[in-house]
Amino acid sequence: MQSPIQGSKAAITIVVMAAALMAMIDISIVNVALSDIRASFGTPIDQIGWVSTGYMMANIVVIPMTGWLQRRFGFRRYFSVSVLIFTIASALCGLAWSLPSLVVFRILQGMGGGAIIPTSQGILFARYPRAQHGMAAALFGLGAITGPLLGPTIGGYMIDSASWHWIFLVNVPIGLTVAFVIPRVLKEPGFVPDKAKIDAVGIGLLAVGMASLQYVLEEGNREGWTESTLVMVLGAVAAIALITFIVHELEHPNPVVDLRVFKSRSYSAGTGLNFLLGLAVFGASYLFSLYCGAVMHYAALDIGRIFLLAGLSQIFLMPLIGKLANRVDARYMLVFGVTMTTLSQWYAGHLTAEAGFYDLVFPNLIRSLGLVFIFIPVSVAALSDLPLNQRGNATGLFNLTRELGGSLGTAWMGKVVADGIATHSARLSEHISLYDPTTQEQWRSLVQRGMDPAANLMGRVTRQSMVLSFEDGFGITMLAIALGIVMVMLLKRPQGAQAIPADAH
Repeated sequence: MQSPIQGSKAAITIVVMAAALMAMIDISIVNVALSDIRASFGTPIDQIGWVSTGYMMANIVVIPMTGWLQRRFGFRRYFSVSVLIFTIASALCGLAWSLPSLVVFRILQGMGGGAIIPTSQGILFARYPRAQHGMAAALFGLGAITGPLLGPTIGGYMIDSASWHWIFLVNVPIGLTVAFVIPRVLKEPGFVPDKAKIDAVGIGLLAVGMASLQYVLEEGNREGWTESTLVMVLGAVAAIALITFIVHELEHPNPVVDLRVFKSRSYSAGTGLNFLLGLAVFGASYLFSLYCGAVMHYAALDIGRIFLLAGLSQIFLMPLIGKLANRVDARYMLVFGVTMTTLSQWYAGHLTAEAGFYDLVFPNLIRSLGLVFIFIPVSVAALSDLPLNQRGNATGLFNLTRELGGSLGTAWMGKVVADGIATHSARLSEHISLYDPTTQEQWRSLVQRGMDPAANLMGRVTRQSMVLSFEDGFGITMLAIALGIVMVMLLKRPQGAQAIPADAH
């Protein structure tokens, strides 16, 4: 059984937050640099996506294994080594000489980053007493939610002022500092390594299944869900490997991922809501970024400014909600958060091509407010009442569901937009006829202004079909997030202070 963590709470919090924020920013910061990286290496546009795909495949394989690795090596050693791997890989990414070398180094970076995120949350929950788990969740949330918001803005400024290499090199001094400090401030005096036989079959099935699934989710839109033989084969591989993995883990005496934690109703419901949270953070952000670029023709830096302005409120609200999390019934806060996040998608679905800058900021501001009221209470409700020896494993699975929600949401929204543009364009084109009086009037007007009437009218059709397809996407995210109310209803009523477990300190 894991022993509680000791050491300066303030020092541990600072270094853990620095590492978590660094890892979370790195997930989104690279997206604004893809065009520059492609130009630097002369890479075809259909291959540059591997810079993101390679990282996420490694990331999503490591996350569910963190509980087992923590039990085997301890928080201090595992976290320090993970940060060091991430830092070395970041330096290598910044020095990469070709696309293949960059992809290899990104995979290595993803292995470190995948360990940092759930381990950071596990350390904070282990170091803070049960009564302060709301604040621990708030501190972790500052990195988990604001990281993806800050990434595009920071990346845009770095690329404008220097080059894409610095989005990776900036991690080096931060990572080295954290790797040096954490062994000196974090103590595990009673830690006893788990020496149980390694579940090699489980690790193999997990690696093959999760990597295949992530590839399918990342590349399905680019290569075609049913047109690509590789996507279809890997989809089948993922299904077979993961189903076999679940059966194997439930039967194995020392599983690499203990799925029995889902026997806790609150944990299962909280994990389901966390999946929807991932969809809201990553899927909706991806959809909105596409809208700003494709419909509004905003540059990457301007899109980053929208997310930054909308997300600033989270920095101030996180500590406040953290204090309230252990005093107010989490279910009330979650209902408010789900309602606000759902409302934000409804508002985004009613945007037009003539929307102004602050019209675009407003729905994201509402979404940011709603996410704060979801992230902290759901973390406390799902994780706090679990025994300490289950929490490391549970934290890994909890973070995995958010990552999967984001990957699925991104892939799903990409398909919705692509299919919607084709469908709406065909419908709108049916209404353009030279025999229609309205079309004739617009045609004459365009000719009088010296414009090409055919090209102009088709341009209008394309733009309006894009608006309608994004409206479909925002409607789907609205309904998906609204399902969170069902998950909230499944959560158990929180117990009083007297129910706090003795080992949760």
